[in-house]
Amino acid sequence: MPVLVKVCGLRTPDTIDAAIGAGADMLGFVFFSRSPRHVSCTDAMLLARHIGDRAHKVALTVNASDDELDAIVEALAPDMLQLHGEEEPDRVAAIRARYRLPVMKAVGVSTRDDVRQIDAYRSVADRILFDAKPPPGSALPGGNGVPFDWQILADLDIGKPYMVSGGLDPSNVCKALMTTGAPGVDVSSGVERAPGDKDPARIAAFVKAARAAAEAAKASPPLAPR
Repeated sequence: MPVLVKVCGLRTPDTIDAAIGAGADMLGFVFFSRSPRHVSCTDAMLLARHIGDRAHKVALTVNASDDELDAIVEALAPDMLQLHGEEEPDRVAAIRARYRLPVMKAVGVSTRDDVRQIDAYRSVADRILFDAKPPPGSALPGGNGVPFDWQILADLDIGKPYMVSGGLDPSNVCKALMTTGAPGVDVSSGVERAPGDKDPARIAAFVKAARAAAEAAKASPPLAPR
């Protein structure tokens, strides 16, 4: 099965077109005011109209309230909700039930022990996103351009779809996929010229590299842990 590619933090029609043209499967939109990639509900509505049915839309939120989620869902009409905060399993379940949408829960990892966090979310999340833990003092839970040790996920089988994020870019996504065998990758800062400013050329290069890695992975297993 081909690897899923998500480009997150999109804010403009031209970069949306670049991601779709490159073959990205999912487009991510950040609803978090402290992020340089934040979009308002007004802008999200316009961007959603521009996308139409050309790609799956993912709304990224951080500890959002029901009122905030109501507005986001109405504006973007997302195909999936990405919860990137400290949402507990019961909150994830409540959101999933309230909006009747698939939910992807982000989990920050830096050691193999961190992977155990997903046990609490197996029954309430449709997909898991493994992201690098933010560096000390960071105001953002993701999009910091920091990778983690991909060997942590080598040969991982969690019984449900998952994606890998954190410091990925066109130069290292192939290694990340070959190391982890992950069925999906998520990129944000790694395809930017500056925080929040996506580069269409880097988007195209990232998707191309991810697709090439997926083809190469068919011929060889994930790298063995060192």
